[in-house]
Amino acid sequence: MPKLLVVEDNEMNRDMLSRRLKRKGFDVEIAVDGGQGVDMAHSSKPDLILMDMSLPVKDGWTATKEIKAADDTQNIPIIALTAHAMSGDREQALAAGCDDYDTKPIELPRLLGKIETLLTR
Repeated sequence: MPKLLVVEDNEMNRDMLSRRLKRKGFDVEIAVDGGQGVDMAHSSKPDLILMDMSLPVKDGWTATKEIKAADDTQNIPIIALTAHAMSGDREQALAAGCDDYDTKPIELPRLLGKIETLLTR
């Protein structure tokens, strides 16, 4: 069962996403800010990280750069999740080290496709 780390500060988004992913058979861990997300990436070594970009403590861009810069976590795929569907956001997420990008509100079938693609890479 693949382990996913969901880094999301919004309680409603976090609960909805984690419940839906658990129903699809994933082991889901939660971090509520970017600092905790970086710490949990190192301690629990998830198979994939879903990273909100607008986070307290450390934003998602900074947290992603730190995770990708560390030897023990650099190969963990990260999907950026953002409500800011502005032009350039996808490029900024990929430049920070994210492996893919998805917008909120989450469309679960689309997100699951991206998760599966990255997990089978």
